[in-house]
Formats: sequence, C-alpha cells, structure tokens
Amino acid sequence: MAERPAHHTRSGFRNAVPLPRAGLDVTVPFFLRRTAGFFRSRPGVPSAVANDGAFLRDNARHSSPTVTWIGHATVLVQMDHVSFLTDPTWSSTASPLALLGPRRFASPGLALAALPPIDFVLVSHNHYDHLDLATLRRLAAGDRTRFLVPLRVGALLRSAGIHAVEELDWWDVRRIGEVDVHFVPSQHWSGRGVTDQSATLWGGWVVVGPTRRFYFAGDTGYFAGFGEIGRRLGPFGIAALPIGAYEPQAMMRPVHLDPEEALQAGLDVGAAVMLGVHYGTFDLTDEPLDEPPRRFQEEARRRGLTAERVWTPPLGETRPW
Repeated sequence: MAERPAHHTRSGFRNAVPLPRAGLDVTVPFFLRRTAGFFRSRPGVPSAVANDGAFLRDNARHSSPTVTWIGHATVLVQMDHVSFLTDPTWSSTASPLALLGPRRFASPGLALAALPPIDFVLVSHNHYDHLDLATLRRLAAGDRTRFLVPLRVGALLRSAGIHAVEELDWWDVRRIGEVDVHFVPSQHWSGRGVTDQSATLWGGWVVVGPTRRFYFAGDTGYFAGFGEIGRRLGPFGIAALPIGAYEPQAMMRPVHLDPEEALQAGLDVGAAVMLGVHYGTFDLTDEPLDEPPRRFQEEARRRGLTAERVWTPPLGETRPW
C-alpha cells in the first residue's frame, strides 16, 4: 500500500503546520457583524472601467498576453493561446442562499456573456466566494471548458451537471493546449457547511507556457510554501495574490494574507508583477473595502518597488504582460 501523503488524513486534508483557531469571543461577534452587514452598504468599492470584451474575444485568436481583474478572486488570463479564469464568481452573494450571505458591493468588471471562449477554469477550493456553482454551470453550457479542481471537489460539480472536471492533488499537473497547469499548496481550509470542514483539498495554481508563467495563490495565509513554489515552478511574469479579508487578525491571519504579507509572498515566488486581488468585492471581513490596495501600494513604495511591478487596477481593466 502506498504511503499516504502528509497533507492527507483519514477523512480529508490538513496544512503542513497546525493552525491556531480564534475563540468564541472573536468569532461570535464577527459573524454577528457579517449578518448585520447584509442590510447596509459600505464605502470604498473599487473603481471600474467599461469593458465590452470585444478585444478579449478577438485576442483569443491571437493570444497577446493579457490579464483582467473581474472582481474578488476572479481573473481572466490570456497567454500562449489559452484563455482561462480563476475562481469565477458572477453571483450577487457568496452564499448558498441568494438573499442572504456576504453581499456583492462591486459589480463584475466584465459581463459573463462578454467573455472570450474559455479553455479552462481553475478552482482553488470550495468556499462559496471561490466556487460559485451558478457561474460554473453557465461556463459549462458551451461544452468547451475544462474545470480543474482540488481533490474531492469534483463530485460537487458533477452533481450540478458539470462533467468536464479533473481533480488534482498538490504538485499534480495537466497539459492543456500549449500550457502545463500545476496545482500547488496553500495554507487554508475548505468547507461549505459545518460537517465537511477540510474534507476537500485547497491550493493555488501555476500555468506555465512557452512564453509566460502565471501564479494564482488562491486563498492562503503566509507560509514557507511560497519559496518552494518559486523554486520549483518560478519565476513568474504575474502572481495574482489575495490582499484582503484579514480582519480580525486573530481569526484571519493563519488563512488569509494581509497586504504586506502578500507583497512578501510575491517576492518569495519570484514574481515580476504582483497583482492584488480578493478585496473590495464582497462583505467578507472587517477591514475597509479600500484599505487593502492602499496598504499594498504603500508597502511597495516602502520597499522601493515601482508601480510597474505592483498592480491594483480598476475592475474590468485589461492589461498586457
């Protein structure tokens, strides 16, 4: 019998190191604030630019390297003759209930119908703000798109009628067109309810093509794995890094990067450009919506990094890379 990998357990998966948990004195008030937040608005929504997708649809034939932040952890990437999405969500809440759960304050930067043909979708883990079944069903309707997901997540997609699904473990790789897609570790957890905590795997993604290398960190706390990812698969032209959802720190720090940690993670993996994502879209945590990009840019300036290396673009803006 093959030896079980260290991150596998009898019932699911675990991180390389045990993570501390916040007490009820932190978690109960936090969830009460989130429930109340559904009935109020919040300032600081990211700016947006109009994007009808026409260039992107045409570029799917030419494949000039581009990146477009749609919102939250959803990024549209074009490189080496493939177009793909990370953690696509176009829904108005990050919840199983359409009328409850974290509200979407920032509209998607590109309409779902305006997308170019999508070759594959990368899902980092099964939390509702990263795995949105309503969006995935619509992307699967064209019968072209492949869905790459962590171990044990495939059953959820297949139950929704999505069958072009492939499950990967950490460091597994799949070839799609001219690129190799690698699933890599992160420090997080999974679960869509109270009974399935860490029953499915979580992680990040690396896409390596003949001319470009792209890294998407998924959801993660700061951990030594960034250095290993950089050594094994870097350096990267762009690293899409989560810079929001870090307050209260007693609850969030083990599993979410703050802006300063995100910048360090980008340096650890050897990223030429660090793209800040995972902020300003849903009412997930306590920090102001506009604080993550401000702190991200401030840390970049403190470290002497130029604006060409640290990106917090408007929603919907397409940038070459």
